[in-house]
Amino acid sequence: MSLFEIKGLRVSVGDKDVIKGITLTIRPGELHVLMGPNGAGKTSLAQALMGNPAMKTAGSIRLEGKELLKLPADERARLGLFLSFQNPEEIEGVKVSNLVRKAVAARGGNSQDLDAMVKAHEALVGSAAKLGMDKSFVSRELNVGFSGGEKKRAEILQMVALKPALAILDEPDSGLDVDGIRLIASAIKGMADGKRSFMIITHYPRILKYLEPDFVHVLADGKIVKSGDAKLAHEIERDGYSSYTGGKE
Repeated sequence: MSLFEIKGLRVSVGDKDVIKGITLTIRPGELHVLMGPNGAGKTSLAQALMGNPAMKTAGSIRLEGKELLKLPADERARLGLFLSFQNPEEIEGVKVSNLVRKAVAARGGNSQDLDAMVKAHEALVGSAAKLGMDKSFVSRELNVGFSGGEKKRAEILQMVALKPALAILDEPDSGLDVDGIRLIASAIKGMADGKRSFMIITHYPRILKYLEPDFVHVLADGKIVKSGDAKLAHEIERDGYSSYTGGKE
């Protein structure tokens, strides 16, 4: 039984084809890693899956059997899809806690009363502490004045609170030190329940020292050109991407 299915997905931005017919199945509880050189189409794929309106798409994207291709991003999120951004935007005037609480309420299809909001805030502070954040972190404006590592942790904090069916993490390890990578890996492990699945997009397999993927896929020129297990990630770390890109990295 599949949780998430991509069939014949093609994506273009303007007159440029960036994804050229990807088919991929993710089953409940699986961890997939998508690797590839700069310009391969990794971030374009992630944004297309989440419903970036600037992209023209064709094919099929299904989450738990429901077709997502024509749905806007907020509907995809309500159904259980989550995307952490490679470069999160700063949003002045919006506190981390308010954003996450409202997103959780919207996902559940109801508004929270005061008691529920207090409990949600306490849970959020507890989750932030586990990610190495001071309790004051959740009262700050989203990503405003955050370091690169803090932005990444804020994205993971949102994921932990929302508990998505499928989390797509676009380079969650970029800009992080070893401790930060360990914390994010720990958060992913903590959410693994045999039903929730993950797709991690990365250039380098640093985070895979702490996570064991079920599948590794190599993306080059908008296509998945090879799939394998964790050994494939180690081969790429050793040999690079030149064999998949015609000698170009």
